[in-house]
Amino acid sequence: MTLKTQMEKIIHSSYRNIGGIVVRKEDKTVYESYSNECTQDSTFHVFSVTKSIMSMLIGMAIDEGYIEDIHQKVLDFFPDYPVKNGEKIIQSITLKDMLTMTVPYKYKSEPYVTYFSSDDWVKASIDLLGGKGKIGEFRYAPVIGPDILSGILVKATGQSVLDFAKKHLFTPLEIQVEANIVFHSEEEQKAFYHARNVNGWVADPQGVNTAGWGLNLTATDMAKLGQLYLNEGVWKGRQLVSKEWIRESAREQSRCDQWELSYGYLWWIIDADEHAYAALGDGGNMIYINEKKNMVISIASLFVPHAQDRVKLIREYIEPAFEG
Repeated sequence: MTLKTQMEKIIHSSYRNIGGIVVRKEDKTVYESYSNECTQDSTFHVFSVTKSIMSMLIGMAIDEGYIEDIHQKVLDFFPDYPVKNGEKIIQSITLKDMLTMTVPYKYKSEPYVTYFSSDDWVKASIDLLGGKGKIGEFRYAPVIGPDILSGILVKATGQSVLDFAKKHLFTPLEIQVEANIVFHSEEEQKAFYHARNVNGWVADPQGVNTAGWGLNLTATDMAKLGQLYLNEGVWKGRQLVSKEWIRESAREQSRCDQWELSYGYLWWIIDADEHAYAALGDGGNMIYINEKKNMVISIASLFVPHAQDRVKLIREYIEPAFEG
């Protein structure tokens, strides 16, 4: 049995919700496969992979001069936000703290109902900053919190997140993200998690796109975004993201002891020695980049809870099948 055959056998037996896999090596697609009635044109809700795309956009906004640097205070972008007595800690939180998931929050478990029923998800996130934790301690915020970065991008650029992304990232890469997706009921939102071939990016009632989830991409789109980073931010001869931003994003900035993984700027560090890092999303969505092996792997999946570990799949089966 060849390594490729072994890889496909394990995918079909243990990773049955995968819709598409693209493997690129030496800047060429060496493998592309689709299942579950999905095709090259199928779009997938990539969940927290959205966070890493938001990191790209923040880097671009800094490169373009819209944002000074990552040491700017979050509340600099929201000068009218009323800070309550006893909540002075939020005045010290910086953009870097947000990017490295080292921000304290008031909640133990995310208050989804309160959050999603609000008209302004950015303000709702700022309202939850603080509490008893300390700035600098890693605390992963899956949904509530990252939207502050969307709010910062809108305030800094004067554009919607989607418009900024189209101009600076999606259009150059020939990625089609059509429009905002706005939910009008809880039922619509729940249906979205299991829907197929939705094109767009979730936004709150104010039209501000989500930063922690909600973006829909194809497996090929995901591979392109990974290739952009492997190419040090260059796409077809044009520097879209600075090399410096990518380098800082892909090295340890904080540490998640619970999962024994380092964290960069909204990217997970998989193997520091090989300069391997990834965007990881619920349901088994992933953009994986290995600089040493000059390889990009994207995995797009249909949502299931508690999906099998894609890092193990890549490290033990996919990489070995294409290293030669």
